[in-house]
Amino acid sequence: MKEFKKFLLLVIGWGLLGLGVLGLFLPFLQGILFIMIGLAILSSRSETVKGWLKSLEARHPRYHQHIEHWRKKIRHWFKKEEEDDEF
Repeated sequence: MKEFKKFLLLVIGWGLLGLGVLGLFLPFLQGILFIMIGLAILSSRSETVKGWLKSLEARHPRYHQHIEHWRKKIRHWFKKEEEDDEF
Protein backbone atom coordinates (compact mmCIF):
# COMPACT_ATOMS: atom_id res chain seq x y z
CA MET A 1 0.00 0.00 0.00
CA LYS A 2 2.88 2.39 0.76
CA GLU A 3 4.40 1.83 -2.67
CA PHE A 4 1.07 2.54 -4.34
CA LYS A 5 0.65 5.73 -2.30
CA LYS A 6 4.16 6.87 -3.22
CA PHE A 7 3.49 6.14 -6.90
CA LEU A 8 0.17 7.99 -6.75
CA LEU A 9 1.78 11.04 -5.12
CA LEU A 10 4.50 11.09 -7.78
CA VAL A 11 1.90 10.93 -10.55
CA ILE A 12 -0.17 13.69 -8.94
CA GLY A 13 2.90 15.84 -8.36
CA TRP A 14 4.20 15.51 -11.92
CA GLY A 15 0.67 16.03 -13.27
CA LEU A 16 0.30 19.27 -11.33
CA LEU A 17 3.74 20.35 -12.47
CA GLY A 18 2.71 19.68 -16.08
CA LEU A 19 -0.51 21.65 -15.61
CA GLY A 20 1.54 24.47 -14.15
CA VAL A 21 3.77 24.62 -17.20
CA LEU A 22 0.68 24.68 -19.42
CA GLY A 23 -0.79 27.37 -17.18
CA LEU A 24 2.17 29.61 -17.90
CA PHE A 25 0.95 29.83 -21.50
CA LEU A 26 -2.82 29.49 -21.08
CA PRO A 27 -4.61 32.44 -19.48
CA PHE A 28 -7.31 30.41 -17.69
CA LEU A 29 -4.93 28.22 -15.65
CA GLN A 30 -2.98 29.49 -12.65
CA GLY A 31 0.42 28.16 -13.71
CA ILE A 32 2.49 29.29 -10.74
CA LEU A 33 -0.01 27.86 -8.26
CA PHE A 34 0.02 24.42 -9.92
CA ILE A 35 3.81 24.47 -10.14
CA MET A 36 4.18 25.32 -6.45
CA ILE A 37 1.70 22.64 -5.33
CA GLY A 38 3.30 20.05 -7.62
CA LEU A 39 6.77 20.87 -6.33
CA ALA A 40 5.57 20.72 -2.74
CA ILE A 41 4.14 17.24 -3.31
CA LEU A 42 7.20 16.02 -5.21
CA SER A 43 9.65 17.45 -2.69
CA SER A 44 8.24 15.17 -0.02
CA ARG A 45 8.85 12.06 -2.16
CA SER A 46 11.64 12.76 -4.66
CA GLU A 47 15.29 13.38 -3.75
CA THR A 48 15.92 14.88 -7.20
CA VAL A 49 13.23 17.51 -6.71
CA LYS A 50 14.49 18.23 -3.18
CA GLY A 51 17.97 18.98 -4.54
CA TRP A 52 16.56 21.14 -7.32
CA LEU A 53 14.48 23.12 -4.82
CA LYS A 54 17.55 23.69 -2.63
CA SER A 55 19.40 25.22 -5.56
CA LEU A 56 16.39 27.40 -6.39
CA GLU A 57 16.12 28.45 -2.76
CA ALA A 58 19.66 29.83 -2.90
CA ARG A 59 18.86 31.83 -6.04
CA HIS A 60 15.31 32.96 -5.16
CA PRO A 61 14.74 33.01 -1.40
CA ARG A 62 11.43 34.92 -1.67
CA TYR A 63 9.72 32.12 -3.59
CA HIS A 64 11.07 29.55 -1.18
CA GLN A 65 8.74 30.90 1.52
CA HIS A 66 5.71 30.16 -0.67
CA ILE A 67 6.88 26.63 -1.42
CA GLU A 68 7.53 25.93 2.27
CA HIS A 69 4.04 27.17 3.13
CA TRP A 70 2.44 24.75 0.66
CA ARG A 71 4.72 21.91 1.69
CA LYS A 72 3.61 22.25 5.33
CA LYS A 73 -0.04 22.44 4.28
CA ILE A 74 0.20 19.31 2.16
CA ARG A 75 2.05 17.37 4.86
CA HIS A 76 -0.70 18.35 7.28
CA TRP A 77 -3.36 17.03 4.87
CA PHE A 78 -1.60 13.69 4.46
CA LYS A 79 -0.89 13.44 8.19
CA LYS A 80 -4.64 13.65 8.79
CA GLU A 81 -5.24 10.99 6.18
CA GLU A 82 -2.72 8.63 7.80
CA GLU A 83 -4.34 9.15 11.21
CA ASP A 84 -7.74 8.30 9.73
CA ASP A 85 -6.32 5.09 8.21
CA GLU A 86 -5.16 3.85 11.62
CA PHE A 87 -8.70 3.58 13.01
